[in-house]
Amino acid sequence: MDRPEFYRFHQGEKTLPFEAKEYDARLARLRADMHNLGVDACVFTSMHNVAYYSGFLYCAFGRPYALVVTQTEAVTMSAGIDAAQPWRRSHGDNITYTDWQRDNYWRAVRSVTGTKQTIGFEADHLTLAQSALMDTFLMPKAKIDIAPATMRQRMHKSSAEIALIRQCAQVADVGGYAIKDAVKAGVREIDVAMAGRDAMELEIARRFPDAEYRDTWVWFQSGINTDGAHNPVTARTLQTGDILSLNTFPMISGYYTALERTMFVETVDPASLKIWQANVAAHELGISLLRPGVSCADITQAINTFFQDRDLLQYRSFGYGHSFGVLSHYYGREAGLELREDIETILEPGMVISMEPMLTIPQGTPGAGGYREHDILVITQDGNENITSYPYGPDFNVVA
Repeated sequence: MDRPEFYRFHQGEKTLPFEAKEYDARLARLRADMHNLGVDACVFTSMHNVAYYSGFLYCAFGRPYALVVTQTEAVTMSAGIDAAQPWRRSHGDNITYTDWQRDNYWRAVRSVTGTKQTIGFEADHLTLAQSALMDTFLMPKAKIDIAPATMRQRMHKSSAEIALIRQCAQVADVGGYAIKDAVKAGVREIDVAMAGRDAMELEIARRFPDAEYRDTWVWFQSGINTDGAHNPVTARTLQTGDILSLNTFPMISGYYTALERTMFVETVDPASLKIWQANVAAHELGISLLRPGVSCADITQAINTFFQDRDLLQYRSFGYGHSFGVLSHYYGREAGLELREDIETILEPGMVISMEPMLTIPQGTPGAGGYREHDILVITQDGNENITSYPYGPDFNVVA
């Protein structure tokens, strides 16, 4: 029986979230960076870069995947268990490696890169074990960390990306309204979260009938569970007067968006209202600061000063915003575009960033709980465009 190390299994029609010219433009910019850095071939192993340059969002399940890019080729590497799905969902070629013998993955990669070349890799993703195998099979002349260059490219969104992100933000709003409708004393967090998730998945299927559907989720927290931004959903029962955190996260072709709002069940006490209003004011200040030519660090400092003047800065729990694009809660990050003290990136038109101040007031303190508002802004030539429409603040989000 013939047991190949790798082969090509192509069937069906290619279906991608963007037109071929979008991927060609991304690859052209990458190849220009490769030329400037002296890189002969890139071996991308992260979900975000494989998806960004090919459209294919892999499901590893213990197996390695890759996109190999040279000056003339772009080839995804996938496991036999996925058959032809990676080819149908990727721009360019695809090679399937087999498990007849160990490390056929690297033999497939080598068939495109060759040996003794200068290899671009992602130092923030490639494991020590896979790095050693890359050295063994590719025998690179040199290795260059290409991750910083790709992150800089992903931070600047094309018009096609912005159009997709805009639709994603609208889907997040749909989830928000479904959650508000489900909120009442006596229901569980999980029940409210499922209502929001189901509404978003149905809306995604309506808007994108040819897409693959996965990874859309909701974090809906109440009471003490609101103290952390990423706290999982529980079966806690909502009570009158509870502080709530609404968080909807539609995922479309690997693209992440979010809607986050502070809410209260039926009534809000005076201490909580005062903190909520301060956080809303910080949110509005932050939005007004998002414009071209301003650094992330300067925006952060301005909001810090706002909170410090109100004796609230000690309750801030993280930075004030981050980039959007091909990322998720379990892969990807454009860390060079975050609103933090240590990020000096200058905002430019075409960047997409959130404004999301959060205050966490400890239990036993008046107004205890986590307060967070979150909008998505597209940086324009002279300011920003807010593509989040769901209302924020007490007038709309004290849910009777």
